[in-house]
This record gives sequence, C-alpha cells and structure tokens, in this order.
Amino acid sequence: MNSEVKTMTISVDQLCVGLYVHLDIGWLEHSFARNSFRIKNAEQIASIRKLGLKTIRIEPARCEARPLPPPPVVAPAAAPVVEQPSAEELAMIQAKKERVERLMAEREAIARCEKEYLKAANTLKNISRNLFSRPEAAYEDADQLIQQMLDSLLAERDIAIHLMNDKIAGEEAYYHSLNVSILAMMVAKEMALPPADIKILGMGCLFHDTGKVEIPDRIVHNKFELTKAEQNLLQLHCNYGVAIAEKIGLPKGAIDIIMQHHEYADGSGYPGHLIADKISLLARIVCVINTYDNHCNRPNPADSLTPYEALVHMFAHQRKLFDPIPLNIFIRCMGVYPPGTVVKLSDGTFGMVVSVNAGKPLRPCVLIYDPSVPKNEAIILDLNKESELEVSASLRPAVLAPAVYAYLSPRKHMTYYFDTQNTQAPKR
Repeated sequence: MNSEVKTMTISVDQLCVGLYVHLDIGWLEHSFARNSFRIKNAEQIASIRKLGLKTIRIEPARCEARPLPPPPVVAPAAAPVVEQPSAEELAMIQAKKERVERLMAEREAIARCEKEYLKAANTLKNISRNLFSRPEAAYEDADQLIQQMLDSLLAERDIAIHLMNDKIAGEEAYYHSLNVSILAMMVAKEMALPPADIKILGMGCLFHDTGKVEIPDRIVHNKFELTKAEQNLLQLHCNYGVAIAEKIGLPKGAIDIIMQHHEYADGSGYPGHLIADKISLLARIVCVINTYDNHCNRPNPADSLTPYEALVHMFAHQRKLFDPIPLNIFIRCMGVYPPGTVVKLSDGTFGMVVSVNAGKPLRPCVLIYDPSVPKNEAIILDLNKESELEVSASLRPAVLAPAVYAYLSPRKHMTYYFDTQNTQAPKR
C-alpha cells in the first residue's frame, strides 16, 4: 500500500463544500473533530477562515469538488471587524471540548488499567514462584488477586475492555492466564452467575495451564506443527495441572476447569472426549475464551489471527465446539471489532480499536492515524459519540503502509484488562 498522500496548497479564499482539507496546526488549536476532513457546509468554511490561515492543503483524490478560482488581487482592505462566533461554531467548540475531555478520560483509563495489569502480572509471577515451595502462599495470593478482580468487576454495571501495551504484556504464561481470567469472568458476570461461581471460575483460569510446567519448553513453545507423540505429551498438561491443583487445595469447580478446558461440546476435545453438559458450565466458558486467546496469541505471532478474524472463525467454523450461550455472550461483549483490531473507518481513516464497552460493543474507541498529530498524542475517538463515523472494514496489520503501521503499532500479542470506572467526560 502506497503511503504517500498527494496534496496541493490553495488559498483559503478558494475553499468550497466538498474539498478534503488538511489543517497543519495542532489538534487542540481548532474546533474540528479531525485535522483532516471533507468540508460539508459554509459554516465549516467560515470556521476555517477564522483560524487565520492564508493557505490550506487539500487532497485532490478525496475531494468531491474543485477549488474555487483564485480571487483577483485587490488593494489591502481595512482591518476586518472581529466577528462573534455563530451558534454553530459555539456548538462545534463545545463538542471539541467534550471530545478532548473524553480523550483525556480514555488515556487515564488506559493508564489505570496498565497499572492494575502490572500489579496482577507481578502477583501471578509470585504465585508461580511459590507454587511448589510455598503452596499455601501461592493459594492465598491467587485468592486475593481474584477477589480484587471480582470486587472491581461487580462494582459497576458497565465494563470497558482495554487493549494493553505490548511492553506491559511481559511473558506469555502470565498474560495468557490473565487474559483468560479477565475475559471469562466478564462473560460469567454477563451470564449473571453467582459471585461465588465467578470467583471459582477466576481461580480455575489462573491455574488452567499450570500443568505445562511439567512439559518440556521445546514442546510448549514450539512454533511449528507438533508430532503426534508431542501432541499426546502436551495434552497431559490437564492431568498434571489437576495433580498440582489438588496439592494446593483448589476447589472442585476450579479443578474441573483445569481438567476440562480443552473439552469440546461435540466430543472432539481432550482428555476425556466429553460432550455438551458432561462438561462443567465453568469449563465450557473457559473453553471459549481459551480458544479465542490461543487464536490471537499463537507461539509464532505471524500465524496469529487478528481479534476480528478469531471471532469470525470461531462463530463461522467452530461453533459446534462450544456452548452457544457463553460463545454468543462473549462475542456480544467483545463486539464485532474487539480491542486490537486494525480498522478502516467510513471516512477512509485508518485506526486501531483500543477499547470496547461491553454494553455498547458496536461503537468502540479507536486510536486514529493522523500524521499531523504526534504519535504520543494520538487521537482516540469514541465512536459511540461520533455518530457520523463507523467502522467500514477490518484489516490485517500487514497491509498497512509502513508509516501507518509504525504509528498505530499493532500488537504482536493481544493483552486485555477491564476498567469499571465511568470513563465518560464529566457533564458541565
């Protein structure tokens, strides 16, 4: 994909409806939602002129009209009278103010989630470190971690799922267990399961792959196809995990998860080839989430599916493997375009979904590619508040131009954490 955008410079006096313009000033210095947009009406032209710009760049390929002819050269006029903002301009200024507040709130939510994620990851490292030498301490730490997550999860009605930075993610073993715990507990809440069951679910998720410590790393982290013998050995991690779980005193419901999280509803899973309701409800939830996370985070990142592709594949080609209730609820919570999905918006802009509200999954928050805005100040638009924009397509990161890829920084690993605080901008 060619990253070069061809533009030309015209006088602001040549502006007309239909031109696609680029404002070469800071995003906070004007009242528009974007630095680049197509002019829709005369009021927008008036607002651009009030910015004091003499010239402006337009992108001919995206224009729906031709610029007006250059105005004739005339003698300098007297100093113009300063006009008061029109009602529409005041509305635009207020909308921009609210947009900035939402951006700040979203950045604060992401920072808050990353802080909590790091704390959880460090706790999980301690649990792994103490698993055999101090099993009681490992159990206590796990119990406290899941209880804290549960308290946060149940505190608010709305849950926002945020994409974490790759630098936050850390080691695969930790972020996989946390991902599965976070997403499975979210689904359980939406299923209105009792808090006690959600806590058991979280405990089982934290330890569901513990048995892999007994499997050689060359098999666990193999980036290529395993032999039949290697597959058989890897599948023993369920049995090994149960033995470890029993030693540290996990409840039966959590032990069932460890044994059954690879069982499929059609009987094609392992180790027991159980079918449908012979699999515990909590394990059926974990099976959905575990499959999704494994699709998104394969040992070789080049083989991973995008979050969008993973959900499509599970629903279109693997539906018979899962209990339809947790599968449908999970898809509803994550939305059509889950966090981490690279998208193209209806105005042609590229972006990446960074968060989704489980209660409003079709209108995610999207980090926008805009080369006129520094990457560390990138705009995040809440599509729930931007009625004129919608996602038009999901893209594989590989198709992005180098400049767009570097700006959006698509994640090699999909890592999530939830935020239950109200991230909407405060009302005035």
